[in-house]
Amino acid sequence: MGILKGMRVVEGSAFVAIPLAGMTLAQMGAEVIRFDRIEGGLDAARWPVTEDGQSLFWAGLNKGKKSVAVDMKSPKGRELITRIITAPGEDAGLFLTNLRVRGWMDHETLSRHRDDLVMVALLGDRHGRAAVDYSVNPSLGFPTATGPEGSTEPVAHVLPAWDCIAGNMAVTALLAAERHRLRTGQGQEVLFSLKDAAAAMLGNLGIIGEVAVNGTDRPKYGNALYGGYGQDFICADGARVMVIGLTDRQWRGLVKATGMVEAMAALEARLGESLAREGARFRHRAAITEVLAPFFAARKVEDFAKAFDTGGVTWSQFRSFAEAVREDPDLSTENPMFHMLEQPGIGSYPTPASPLSFSEIARQAPNPAPALGAHTEEVLADVAGLQSGEIGALFDEGVVTGPRRHPAWVKAAE
Repeated sequence: MGILKGMRVVEGSAFVAIPLAGMTLAQMGAEVIRFDRIEGGLDAARWPVTEDGQSLFWAGLNKGKKSVAVDMKSPKGRELITRIITAPGEDAGLFLTNLRVRGWMDHETLSRHRDDLVMVALLGDRHGRAAVDYSVNPSLGFPTATGPEGSTEPVAHVLPAWDCIAGNMAVTALLAAERHRLRTGQGQEVLFSLKDAAAAMLGNLGIIGEVAVNGTDRPKYGNALYGGYGQDFICADGARVMVIGLTDRQWRGLVKATGMVEAMAALEARLGESLAREGARFRHRAAITEVLAPFFAARKVEDFAKAFDTGGVTWSQFRSFAEAVREDPDLSTENPMFHMLEQPGIGSYPTPASPLSFSEIARQAPNPAPALGAHTEEVLADVAGLQSGEIGALFDEGVVTGPRRHPAWVKAAE
């Protein structure tokens, strides 16, 4: 039983942000119903995929949901989706989407069928134009500040950060609007855009102020931690580690664990400035690195790892994804968040439950992602309120389908 047990959310989505929002709610116990085209939505075969073409992306972002496959081009199909979204129930009438369609799948139209509908819609930008993380991030400047110091080439990172942030903003928006509805009986639409989510964080992190007030366009600093001390080092065994001295406690722990108390005191004397402040450590990062580098160059990771952990040093080892999965116990079932989950058609692999641990509600184990259309019949009966004869006719007419593999999976397997 999850903390959101009894809540029903309908999701019409693609890409990362809104599927992530729906999955987050499902992992907390909500009934989340996503609808897709009969031939499969935009994510049905999205990479990464298995050797036979089954989408690990789909499996990852749709855990624990119910799936309905509908011909959304047909009037009957659209009517069914409307009925599912606006079905009665105190804990229903909640809709998440980034595929808003005016005149049908928008709040103005849907609220005619249920006036207390809560709809959260994510746009690309505030003008309604398409945008994804990989277009938003370059437009706001982050790639020009990412990469080796002195380089002039932009570096776009692989994490869809704004999608991840926007997905959790959508959860917050839905729960806030639902709380408002519980208190007032009023439904509403919450609109926001992926670019605005990113632009807000650009301001919240002080970067807009840095430009507007200081007239500074932040350059590339490589792997250095901006505004404090954090740097990567290559060790005697060829491994690369990152060490952090952002806060005073972190800094003192690093200096002590490396045996550099006297050396750093001597450096301060040469510089004529204390390194107790974050800004000073950043300004003199090259000199600090020069002092610390011989320590790491002379040692393997195993030579100092235990002492660093015992001494409370903030550090980590650089790993590839594969190395992290093999070596980091936090990505294994040693971590209570992870379970070995059997995903039909894919196999068994470590799968995360919700990272949230509530003191009064046990964390739910992750559930597999559904096959496309796996719950069509169930949802039409239990949510849309159709009789078995009506449901059978819709299947016969090809308006809906039941569980089946996406055509791309079948083709790849052949």
